[in-house]
Amino acid sequence: MHEEHKAFAPKLINCAVLTVSDTRNKQNDKSGKLIIDLLTEASYEVTCYEIVPDDAEIIKASMKLLVKNQNVDAIILNGGTGIAARDVTIEAVQPLFTKELPGFGELFRMISYEEDIGSGSMLSRATCGSINHRLVFIVPGSTGAVRLAMEKLILPEIAHGVRELKKDLDRDYKRGY
Repeated sequence: MHEEHKAFAPKLINCAVLTVSDTRNKQNDKSGKLIIDLLTEASYEVTCYEIVPDDAEIIKASMKLLVKNQNVDAIILNGGTGIAARDVTIEAVQPLFTKELPGFGELFRMISYEEDIGSGSMLSRATCGSINHRLVFIVPGSTGAVRLAMEKLILPEIAHGVRELKKDLDRDYKRGY
C-alpha cells in the first residue's frame, strides 16, 4: 500500500530552504547548499532560500510568509535544533504545526545513533510537521546531519508527504469548497 501511495506522488515539488544561524551567510552556508544540491539532484525545485538569525520572532515571521507562498510545497529548515540557549528553531516553528510527525525525529535520532553520533544523538530535537498544507522538516545544521536526514528520510518521502497534504485540497476543490 505504501508503494502504491508513493506511485501517485507528484513529480514536481517546490521547496524552500531556511538556514537558521547567527554566523552563516550564503557564501559559507554548506548545509543550506547541500540541501539545495540534493533537492536539485532529485529533480525538485528550490523556489526560496533564506538565512535568518537564531531569533524566534524572525524565524516565525519567515515561516508565516513561506507557508502562504503558493510556490512552496515543502520547507526544510536547518540549524537551531540543539539544547543551547540560542537554539530556538523548535520553539519558533513547532507551535505553528497543524500536525506534528514525531516519527521523523525519532527515526532521525535512531539512524544518527546507529550511524555515527552514538548517544549524543539524543541532544537533537529534529522534527517534522505540517503548516497550511506544507510539509516542514527541521534538521540540525551540521552537514553530516543534513546529509543523513536528506538521503535517509526526506528525499525518499517528501513527494509522498506532499501528496498526502495536498490530496484533501484537491478533493475540496472538486467539491466546490
